Amino acid sequence: MSEASSRRPSPAARKGKPYRRPQRDPVRILAFEALRAVDERDAYANLVLPGLLRGAEAEAAKKGQEFDRRDAALATELVYGTLRRQGTYDAVIAACVDRPLREVDPPVLDVLALGAHQLLGTRIPTHAAVSASVELARVVLGDGRARFVNAVLRRIAAQDLEAWLDQVAPPYDEDPEQHLAVVHSHPRWIVSALWDALGGGRAGIEDLLEADNERPEVTLVARPGRSSAEELAQSLPPDATEPGRWSPYAVRLTEGGDPAAVEAVREGRAGVQDEGSQLVAAALAAAPLEGPDGRWLDGCAGPGGKAALLAALAAQRGAVLVAAEKQPHRARLVARALAGNPGPYQVVVADGTRPVWAEGAFDRVLVDVPCTGLGALRRRPEARWRRRAEDVAGFAPLQRGLLREALRAVRVGGVVGYATCSPHPAETRAVVTDVLRADGVEAEWVDARPLMPGVPELGEGPDVQLWPHVHGTDAMYLALLRRVG
Repeated sequence: MSEASSRRPSPAARKGKPYRRPQRDPVRILAFEALRAVDERDAYANLVLPGLLRGAEAEAAKKGQEFDRRDAALATELVYGTLRRQGTYDAVIAACVDRPLREVDPPVLDVLALGAHQLLGTRIPTHAAVSASVELARVVLGDGRARFVNAVLRRIAAQDLEAWLDQVAPPYDEDPEQHLAVVHSHPRWIVSALWDALGGGRAGIEDLLEADNERPEVTLVARPGRSSAEELAQSLPPDATEPGRWSPYAVRLTEGGDPAAVEAVREGRAGVQDEGSQLVAAALAAAPLEGPDGRWLDGCAGPGGKAALLAALAAQRGAVLVAAEKQPHRARLVARALAGNPGPYQVVVADGTRPVWAEGAFDRVLVDVPCTGLGALRRRPEARWRRRAEDVAGFAPLQRGLLREALRAVRVGGVVGYATCSPHPAETRAVVTDVLRADGVEAEWVDARPLMPGVPELGEGPDVQLWPHVHGTDAMYLALLRRVG
């Protein structure tokens, strides 16, 4: 189907029929605007979508209409579902047009992808998915391109997802990585990297890729000394929460839930934080020390989730947390997260690779280093399409530099936690082993597994890799090191 051929006048126009204005569907228009922001501005859906939802609700109120929770839920599903399955839908759309996808205007592709998701990834009836997508195209693209959208979506609607995958994905036996990439909507290089990280067979990689495409739970963290998991659960209806799986500070919201509706979250006594991140902070805080334990450092503190939990744990022991963040705007987010902490703390704008503190100044140090974010693809599905294989090497000098300086910042006998939200081997153990081999500060491994009690399948140690398909967390990595000289 040619996009150009769809620009001819419509049959209604040729026969002189009265023109029917397109129907504006606020849910689908919002979803389209979110996808355009992700594409044009490199925005993240989890950041842009809340503002769009508030705007849609306000606009509806002005007109005496209602934009309710069901509308918000559908808009959210359309945005995240389309982003997660973008690779699969692109392969299907490519089979239905007569040109390379790079020659199709991006706004047209966004409308087509939204329509493909409704047809292949939801229970929306076929006729409703096609007609709603065509009306959206009329509003945002014009009648000519809407006819192109209509023709392509009718081709897509001719088969279900399973049949399309049989057609567009190469057989597993011929090209396993590309088969998994198309079927599970991940770039091929990420499939390869995750497979290497797992070191297992087909079942493990498929389970992980499927978990990346599932909607993650909303998990709260109760900040010790200010709230508790029991309090959080009791403040909500009985069927609205479930206990955390592994963290004593965690409460999971069922059916998604709205964290802003939780009083403790509004007051800063609790926050939204994946259980994997909670476990990393708690493990560092629980690592055994000899000697003083009064000064802690979070060397990469933005936006402040782990820092807030560490500060609360430090306050219970009479310790002080210094939260350092290089970017001033992120340092302000850290300060907001730590506001109201029961004990003393300090937020500083500082580069962890060029420290302003003295060597050996701290007893515990955490560096949750910048990375590719391959461990959080559930939460930021668009990241998988932005990252490139060469990005891994690009982060390497920064990751090694931050770990080296963290080991200098801790005193002899103190402990450093190296954490990253990526399971890529080049961002995890390879960084730690390279730094330990280099001349300079001497350190030894601390077994992190006993510091995550009750968590199964933590591997051979001494470091820990968490997994979405095994632990229900982001794929957080943690290595603990004790400075010995």
